[in-house]
Amino acid sequence: MRVVIAALCFLPLAGFGQQTSRISLEELRDRIRGGWAGQMIGVSFGAPTEFRYNGRIIPKEELPKWSPEKVSNALNQDDLYVDMTLAKVLDDRGLDATTEDFGRMFREAQYSLWHANLAARRNLKRGVPASLSGTMEYNIHGDDIDFQIESDFIGLMAPGMPRASLDIAMRAGRVMNFGEGIYGGVFVSCMYSAAFFEKDPRGVVEAGLRCLPPRSKYAQVIGDVLSWSRAEPGNWEAVWKRLDSKWNRNEPCPEGALRPFNIDAALNGAYIALGLLYGGGDFSRTIEVSTRAGQDSDCNPSSAGGILGVMLGYNRIPEDWKGGIPALSQEKFRYTDFTFESIVESTQRRAVAMAERNGGSRQGGVLLVKRQAARPAPWETWKDRAAPKERIAVSDSRWSFSGNWRRDSQTVREGTRQLRVSAAKGASAEVTFEGTGIVLTGPFLTTCGKARVSVDGRGEKVTDCYPDEPHKKSNDSMYHLFGLGRGKHTLRVEVLGESIFDSKGADIALDDVIVFE
Repeated sequence: MRVVIAALCFLPLAGFGQQTSRISLEELRDRIRGGWAGQMIGVSFGAPTEFRYNGRIIPKEELPKWSPEKVSNALNQDDLYVDMTLAKVLDDRGLDATTEDFGRMFREAQYSLWHANLAARRNLKRGVPASLSGTMEYNIHGDDIDFQIESDFIGLMAPGMPRASLDIAMRAGRVMNFGEGIYGGVFVSCMYSAAFFEKDPRGVVEAGLRCLPPRSKYAQVIGDVLSWSRAEPGNWEAVWKRLDSKWNRNEPCPEGALRPFNIDAALNGAYIALGLLYGGGDFSRTIEVSTRAGQDSDCNPSSAGGILGVMLGYNRIPEDWKGGIPALSQEKFRYTDFTFESIVESTQRRAVAMAERNGGSRQGGVLLVKRQAARPAPWETWKDRAAPKERIAVSDSRWSFSGNWRRDSQTVREGTRQLRVSAAKGASAEVTFEGTGIVLTGPFLTTCGKARVSVDGRGEKVTDCYPDEPHKKSNDSMYHLFGLGRGKHTLRVEVLGESIFDSKGADIALDDVIVFE
């Protein structure tokens, strides 16, 4: 059933011009509650299918069965706990909190992280400044979804103020992402900002697009979704297929390069937009479409559910979806000091402060908001961008090994990968490739140590494969270098036999290299 999102108290005020709107504090709180609740519901619903349907639509009959108590899963989700700890930086440091402030918190956080977030924290702990920890020079995951899934707090505190939202997004997102990855957070936070006053989901998606640099890949992807959805108003799967054909390619993330897995911010952002556009204001339909699109199928319905939750308000989210929240509303989200009720209260305080800072005011039980016209984020791009063309596994004859290396294996979701492992000082490995860029991959293990890596004797870097998290066993980039001249190159890895931090060994484990052209 289509839900009509009613106009509430958002009429322009006489004497304040068309750009000033009013919202009661009671209504503001209900909208914020709806945003946090929508995130919790969406991520909990999609969690069982996360990255289990890559490059394919989830059949409707294979969707998880929902019951309201399953929302408790949200208490342990990074979509919520990273989001909330970033928000706390603003509570602690004020609305002018810098990239360095966000980075300081992020470096010391004890929670589990993946992809761009994990790479950023590793960079920060190794002395890379927060202003650079998300850039492609240091973080091959710069395009990934990470900031996109933890940017909700920004739009929730910037009702009708996309420029204020953009300003915070560019400061916070810089810690873990770059370019297209930051634009993911910009897009999502601007949609939240619009959702307080916009009654049409298409209008919300269009508002998000207006915050993106027109030249960006992200803007082009969302532009395609909007255009194709007009041509196919009743067939979201047809639009999904066109997205898959045009945009599901050239993923640089080490886990996804030349594989079905795709954690790219723009592609997954398109799935958020699909849910909003084809959900038509209906909460169930919005969650269903954004989940069935696959890939990051818990994060995408979390964002879509949160944005629609703001449009609807908590009171109008169907009871079948939100019924489990009251029972846990005073329980803390993992790694945070926030409960559902306290994050709502904190967000409302910041929303009022943000409105006052930007020309609005509080008058009794009403907040006057000086509405802002959107502006695009600053344009930034990865100048040495290239497409992955092959993966050379350590079992390939192009690899040569010197010194004491042992054979090992790693069990991953799609099967078993062969590894070469050494802790012997001076042991080395070389591989010759033809391309303009390369990523060296291996598992992050608590027994990992240091290695010296270079290409053709240039770009030398001492790296390590220590995950900074107890018991973490993920496969990721140990080294990457782009901007090489066309032709043949040789990558060399030398084991230093040294541990790092509180590592339990000095192992260097190699999986493969990804060659880019």
